[in-house]
Amino acid sequence: MAFKKSGAILLVVCLLSMAIMIGGCNFIKSVPVATEKKYPDGPITVIVPTPAGGSVDIMARAMEKVAIKHLGQPIIVKNLPGAGATLGWNELAGSKPDGYTIGVVTTGIILQPLCSPTRYHYPTALEPLGQVVSLPIVAVVRADQPWQSIDDLNRYAKEHPGEIKFGHVGLGAVRHIVGEMFAKEAGINIGQVPFSGEVEELAALLGGHVQIIFVNTSIIKDHVKSGKVRVLAVASEQRLNDPVFKDVPTFKERGMDVVLSLWHGIAAPKMMPKEIQAKLVEGLRQVINDPEYKQNMENLGMPVDYLGPQEFSERWIADTVRLTKVVKESGLAERIAAQKN
Repeated sequence: MAFKKSGAILLVVCLLSMAIMIGGCNFIKSVPVATEKKYPDGPITVIVPTPAGGSVDIMARAMEKVAIKHLGQPIIVKNLPGAGATLGWNELAGSKPDGYTIGVVTTGIILQPLCSPTRYHYPTALEPLGQVVSLPIVAVVRADQPWQSIDDLNRYAKEHPGEIKFGHVGLGAVRHIVGEMFAKEAGINIGQVPFSGEVEELAALLGGHVQIIFVNTSIIKDHVKSGKVRVLAVASEQRLNDPVFKDVPTFKERGMDVVLSLWHGIAAPKMMPKEIQAKLVEGLRQVINDPEYKQNMENLGMPVDYLGPQEFSERWIADTVRLTKVVKESGLAERIAAQKN
């Protein structure tokens, strides 16, 4: 009996071994494999290359309120101002392309490499994800100054050479370029004073440290309505529809070819996995077009002008071609280099 029992056990063991050998692969396949982490499974950092309080910062922080609804995770704003915004853009370009670090880009990302060497070639280092807003730039003076028009300021600058100074947020930044374009077109010599951000730039104007600044409309809209500042001209092809600025002439109307708008958008480091990029693009599209976000931006004087990745990329390329021509033909790069020295 003992022999028969031992033989039966041995037979069972052999049969089990054969079953495992024959169906081993199927058995292994049936074992659940750890799945990849769902994206996003943590907060997404948004690098803002300007100080807190300016239009770029305000745009990003307005996203915080609706981001979790569409991305499934909160976004965290990280301010990295300095070097005409290139400090923040360098940080963005050098970040891991895993979808957890994105950043705000502006028209200045085209201009900075044209005016001075930068660590990265941003068009090839960054991936455009979407445009959020496109803002006109206006020339602004303090309301108690005697200049009622841009022509008045031009005459004064010619009669008082070296007395007029304009503020901006960094050599080679969009507002600096607009100031230089204006000076060249008007045939006047005005000084330039850089500041760390729009808030400081506006404070310098109100404090009388500079006589004119070139800013987007959202920054000074409330000050225009309160009567603290006067807008002399807008750097666009046509007058603005906004009731606050509808009577402001364009530079072109005054005989000066000064046309340049300021767009803000979102970009990420290149080489992001396609599936992560697709989820991020769709989530951002929903955030930017969220009714609450659009209303908040409208209230801030920055109406949403959304462009998807393809359209935003095309605008980036077209503006690069146009601004490269402007900078080279106008001699702005040489003037900026001289100012830096």
